[in-house]
Amino acid sequence: MRITKHEHAALRIDVEGRTLLIDPGSFTTAMDNLHDLDAIVITHEHADHWTPEQLERIFHQAPTVPIYTTAAVAAAITDHQPAVVLPGDEIRIGAFTLRFFGGTHARIHESIPQCDNVGVLVNDELYYPGDSFTVPEDVDVKVLAAPVGAPWLKLGEAMDFVLAVKPRHAFGTHDMTLSVVGRGMSLSRLQWATEQHDGRFHVLEPGESIDI
Repeated sequence: MRITKHEHAALRIDVEGRTLLIDPGSFTTAMDNLHDLDAIVITHEHADHWTPEQLERIFHQAPTVPIYTTAAVAAAITDHQPAVVLPGDEIRIGAFTLRFFGGTHARIHESIPQCDNVGVLVNDELYYPGDSFTVPEDVDVKVLAAPVGAPWLKLGEAMDFVLAVKPRHAFGTHDMTLSVVGRGMSLSRLQWATEQHDGRFHVLEPGESIDI
């Protein structure tokens, strides 16, 4: 499995020549070489995790790619028929097995309604929680994509999340809202949390990958 971090929350996962995309949103530049795309996962409805424009670019390369997402996102995508997934669902598509967790976006503020959010476990190896701190129960997480910065995120909570998951490997994501200095500080704290259970933390810039 090759995991490539793109800007903000977007991830590309390649397995056996097939590809999965997660959360190609408004802070992410266009991606190419998607003709072997098996699926897209969109964790929730916010624009930093998906936009119609990003999907249109992807559809030019993979016009029939299935999308797995929440009910709100599925209702907003009118030119395709996304599949709605819920916590507890398991999907097998192409080279990928997808298991979904969570259900609710982390609270930003009491004045802002919470929306549905699904975290995803890919091939029982990579876990990405979307915009939540949901810990997947009874799962030995090999790789954790750990959120770094957001209006809903407190650094101490992100550290506690990593400590609770106990991944063997971790890297930071959801980070375009931070300055260079702030991102570096946050990553160093998540590295500390990862190392408390003998895990290894990887500092990835957009376009960089790790092979697991």
